[in-house]
Amino acid sequence: MESSSSVSVSDESSEANGGGCCSSSTTPSMDAVNLSRTFSDVSSFSEEHGGSGSSVDHSGPFEPPSAAAVSRLIGRRSPAAAASALSLSRLSMKPRADVLDRRSTDDELELVKERFSKLLLGEDMSGGGKGVCTAVAISNAITNLYANAATVFGSCHKLEPLPAGKKTMWRREMDCLLSVCDYIVEFYPSSQTLPDGTKVEVMATRPRSDIYINLPALEKLDAMLIEILESFQKAEFWYADAGTRSFGSATSSSTMSSSSFRRSTHRNEDRWWLPVPCVPDGGISGKARKELQQKRDCATQIHKAAVAINTGVLGDMEVPDSFMAILPKSGKASVGDGVYRAMLGAEKFSPEYLLDCLDMSSEHEALAMADRVEAAMYVWRRKAGASHGRSRWGAVKELVADDEEQDKNVMLAGRAESLLLCLKHRFPGLSQTTLDTSKIQFNKDIGQAILESYSRVLESLAFNIVSWIDDVLFADKTVRKQ
Repeated sequence: MESSSSVSVSDESSEANGGGCCSSSTTPSMDAVNLSRTFSDVSSFSEEHGGSGSSVDHSGPFEPPSAAAVSRLIGRRSPAAAASALSLSRLSMKPRADVLDRRSTDDELELVKERFSKLLLGEDMSGGGKGVCTAVAISNAITNLYANAATVFGSCHKLEPLPAGKKTMWRREMDCLLSVCDYIVEFYPSSQTLPDGTKVEVMATRPRSDIYINLPALEKLDAMLIEILESFQKAEFWYADAGTRSFGSATSSSTMSSSSFRRSTHRNEDRWWLPVPCVPDGGISGKARKELQQKRDCATQIHKAAVAINTGVLGDMEVPDSFMAILPKSGKASVGDGVYRAMLGAEKFSPEYLLDCLDMSSEHEALAMADRVEAAMYVWRRKAGASHGRSRWGAVKELVADDEEQDKNVMLAGRAESLLLCLKHRFPGLSQTTLDTSKIQFNKDIGQAILESYSRVLESLAFNIVSWIDDVLFADKTVRKQ
């Protein structure tokens, strides 16, 4: 089942698709938007990707990287290692400053003017200064480039290569939107030797650490996902048209019996507009089935990596005052008596067991519970901070680290956090919570906005690829059982 959610910060955003969101989208693109939270009409310009993961040779079989290789992409570097690597004049990312030099035609320059004008205006075309802040505008631009049916992935519902035009659009416009990160720096003390040999202390600049660590990893994950789609140039399955136009040429579904067609649609019966995967009467070959499973495993690891980056970025964002203002007075009132007693009374708290007892059958119920648990967690954190004279939750945890059980609020906040993490793990396609929506809406840090939106759309694409592969494997299993 493909997940969809959206958050909207501007009035031009399309229709909400999931709990805890305020944005909008058109129905045909809902399924491709797994976790999209913001929409706006922004795009840009391009350069061809160079370096790792950009040029893919599809002459041989697809060889997905190992789970360890993907996990290493999000490995955190020590400050010392980062500082030494940053002695170069640029990030370890490819420079994008020559994008315009290579595309200097009049049409490209007009495109540059149009797109960046929209960014600078904050999506307020009247110029009255009522637009959203730059961080939100860029976040909206990345989300819409991915999600809108008229752009890249909004109309993609099948395992097949992206058309050349779509792929070029994605690369060139992402290059321009990400180019902002080349100029987000932090200061650090350094020394400089003057011509006369005198050493003076100066403040030098280097790329901000969160961007230096996460952005190259996201670009690599992006290239790997495109590579997975490119590997489906020649497949043993095809799709029956169910109202969604496919990339590439249409294929016939006459070789699939009507009974197996009905069985194949059962997995996505609540999304009738999606194309239905079809396989030969005897199913796909063992080799093709093995390759599909390998690609599924690879996409799953990419999804986990993107989720880890997105969760870390959202965790670093400030909690908006508007969210704190609407919190209930007590955590017990938020989660309910039953959950509160289970969290407070158990000597050894098991979030997995509690979720089993709650027996949530739908993602809508899971999202509602996530909102309540998260609200209660911040209520208990606020009370713990007030009782210990600390405003930061990290300082409170350090203060009571050795005697956490004696502070009820600290204990309950910790258990609520573990319950929330367990809930998100059990429902990997869960829409963003009310707090996540608020953070994105009120965030003003441009670097965090880029990392959050980029990781979110990659998370959505990876989730969808896994779901599409599952659809094909389901169809294959159904036919082979007949």
